[in-house]
Amino acid sequence: QVQLGESGGGLVQAGGSLRLSCAASTRIASIKAVGWYRQAPGKQRELVALSTSGSSTNYADSVKGRFTISRDNAKNTVYLQMSSLKPEDTAVYYCKLDTWAPYVYWGQGTQVTVSS
Repeated sequence: QVQLGESGGGLVQAGGSLRLSCAASTRIASIKAVGWYRQAPGKQRELVALSTSGSSTNYADSVKGRFTISRDNAKNTVYLQMSSLKPEDTAVYYCKLDTWAPYVYWGQGTQVTVSS
């Protein structure tokens, strides 16, 4: 079973920045897709950013221009760089890996709280 270790969440003021990390216990260089999702209290989980094996990316409209998903294949780690954070970005953020096997793996989530 693939293990995903998420880190980087915390409390930040509006306008600040955070970088989330997702360290995988498997190679991610040719994995089907990696993505970041978030779930705020009382809301549905939503896709925030997606990166495919071809390095194409998609972002939710609410985060375009502010968030960037990236990979360090040598470290088997996925990142979500978040800038210009807004209170509405407050949520638990989850890393998701889709493999070619196919299998889906989820991280445990990391809390991001943005104060006004």
